[in-house]
Amino acid sequence: MDNSTCPLCTSNETNHFHRDRQRDYRRCAKCWLVFVDSSQHLSPDAEKAIYDLHQNHLNDAGYLNFLSRLALPLTGLLPPGSEGLDYGCGPGPAMACMLEEYGHRVKLYDPIYANHPAHLQQQYDFITCTEVIEHFREPGREFGRLFGLIRPGGWLGIMTKLVIDADAFSRWHYKNDPTHIAFFSRPTLTWLAEHYDCAIEFIGGDVIILQRNRHRRSN
Repeated sequence: MDNSTCPLCTSNETNHFHRDRQRDYRRCAKCWLVFVDSSQHLSPDAEKAIYDLHQNHLNDAGYLNFLSRLALPLTGLLPPGSEGLDYGCGPGPAMACMLEEYGHRVKLYDPIYANHPAHLQQQYDFITCTEVIEHFREPGREFGRLFGLIRPGGWLGIMTKLVIDADAFSRWHYKNDPTHIAFFSRPTLTWLAEHYDCAIEFIGGDVIILQRNRHRRSN
């Protein structure tokens, strides 16, 4: 894919958005995704080395409180005993443990820490992606996979910080993480919901819940 092509919607209508000392950022005029030039992505090994430094423990009260901002509203929507997938769970699958405490069954998938391809061969009542989508190298392909794994009427729960505008972006700490390469805004996620025929709800500044239409139209 050409570096100027949007990795989410494949539009060629992208423009320079920001430049800092490390990277260049473009924004799509169709879906409003802000993304890093693919030539400036980390190598897989360098990316993993940064993830290995994360300290997200299952007994960390602060981290569990952070995750609860998605877990609580999502569990309020799910029927008892729902089956889900924690996509991009990392080395410490705290979200899955929380949801299991609410009586749901949760499988794990992470390309580095829980690479279980068999878990991508079925559909689920819900999928969670907590602080994951900003790492997607090919978000269009990844979301196509995710929505294919969700049963009609099922849910996708996302946590990610949202782009506000160019001025705020220039001062935004979130962009400084070299593993963050795709940045979403409300218009981007609204485009995503429309593209996949989903209802969408924004909760606070970084929690988004999408529900797949029970009678999904063709894209």
